[in-house]
Order: sequence, then C-alpha cells, then structure tokens
Amino acid sequence: MTFQVRWPDGSETACYSPSLVVHDWLTAGAEYPLADFVERSTTALRIASERVAAAYGFACTSAMQQQAEITTIAATHEGGAVRVLEMHPPLPAPATAPAPPAGASS
Repeated sequence: MTFQVRWPDGSETACYSPSLVVHDWLTAGAEYPLADFVERSTTALRIASERVAAAYGFACTSAMQQQAEITTIAATHEGGAVRVLEMHPPLPAPATAPAPPAGASS
C-alpha cells in the first residue's frame, strides 16, 4: 500500500508499506504532531516487516528503508504536524446488513 504525507514545510512524500496494517496506525486526512507521526509510522512499518518475515521467512527491506526515510526527513523539522493526505488502497467500507423484507416482524 502507499500513503502520501505532507510535512510541516509543505513538502510531500509518497510512502510504501507491504501491509495494510498502516491503516491501524494512520488515518487518511488526519494530522499528527511530528513525533507522533514518526512513532506511529515506525510501529506500522515494523509490524508490516514482521508480517512479511512470518509469511516469507525474511524481513521486508522496503519497509525498513521507508521507516529510515521517514526518520531522516523528520529530523530536518523542528516540530509541526504531518498530514496524511491519502492512503491506497483505502479500507473497504463496512458491510451493512440488508434491510428486512417489508412486513417482516421481529
């Protein structure tokens, strides 16, 4: 999956994760204080790498490289907020139960 972020200086970065677990830690449209964003994304990317390791027997170097890039970019800022602009693929909308037939009693 990919997630696009805007840094405090207005620059943007397209980020990659091998797992949708990022949805558990970040929300499209949300803004996070810089340190919180780094912590959340680091946790999500670590879990994503661990999932790859469990499935394939080796950690995901792309996830770890992405985490290092986020940490490096964050170090160039002295605070501020990071906005998650979008996430692809988005999570599917929750399924809704069909309405009971007209005239059905409970």
